[in-house]
Amino acid sequence: MILAIDVGNTQIFAGVFEQDKLIASFRWSSHYAASSDEYGLFLRSALRENDIDPDHIKNIGICSVVPERVHSLANCSAKYFGIKPFVLKAGVKTGLKIKYQNPREVGPDRIADAIAVTHLYPNQNILVIDFGTATTIEVITKRKEYLGGAIFPGVRLCMEALEKNTSRLPSVEIVKPSSVVGRTTTESIQNGLFYGTLGAIKEMKHNILSTTSTGEPTLTVGTGGFASLFEAEDLFDERQPNLVLQGLYIAMGMNL
Repeated sequence: MILAIDVGNTQIFAGVFEQDKLIASFRWSSHYAASSDEYGLFLRSALRENDIDPDHIKNIGICSVVPERVHSLANCSAKYFGIKPFVLKAGVKTGLKIKYQNPREVGPDRIADAIAVTHLYPNQNILVIDFGTATTIEVITKRKEYLGGAIFPGVRLCMEALEKNTSRLPSVEIVKPSSVVGRTTTESIQNGLFYGTLGAIKEMKHNILSTTSTGEPTLTVGTGGFASLFEAEDLFDERQPNLVLQGLYIAMGMNL
C-alpha cells in the first residue's frame, strides 16, 4: 500500500492506494504546524480508523505547497513508518514539458494536477480548474506541455478577507445562493462570493481558450474542495476530486 499526502494551505489531504485504486482518504487542518510525532500519531490513527494496518504502508509520497511542513512529515515518515518519503518537487520525473519561464516556480499541487489529467485523459488538450484556498487554472496540451495558467483568491480566502478587513461584515456559510439579489447582508456576501468566483472563472476560461486554442477541442476538468459547489454551472466537463493524490501516486511510480 502507498500513502499519498497532499499538504494544502488549509488542509492536509491523505489517501491510501492499493493496486492503483484509492481505497481510503482523510483530512486534517494544515494551519497548525504539528511536530513529526503529532503527524505520526494522527496518520497511524487515521489509517487504523479506516481499517488499514499502518505496517502495510510500503511507500509514502508528499506534495506540499507549505514547504515548512515537509521536514516534519519526512521525519514522521522515517520514525513512524520506517520509510524515506518521495517528495514531489523540481527535478523529479513528471512526464511533462514545463513551459514556465522558471519551471521551479510551478507549485507541486499544480504539477500533480497536470500529471493526473494527462494519464486520465491522454492525447487531449486540457484545462484544469482547481478550487482550493487559491483557485488555479492550468493549461496542458495533448503533447503533455504545461503552458501555465492563472492563480487568484479562492472562495474561502475571499470570505476571510472581507471578514478581517471590514468592521461589520460577518463570516458566512459558503453556499450557492437561491437568488442573485441578496435580501440580507449574509445573502449579499454569499452572492458576491459565488457569482464573483463564477464570473471570474468564466471570463478567465474564455480568454485562455481564445488565446491558446488550436481549433481542437479542450476538455475542462474541475477539482478541489469547492468544485462541487460549481458543478451545475457548466464550468467543467469532468470533476475529479482527488487529482493531486492521483498525480502524486503516478509521480511516485515514475521515480521509485
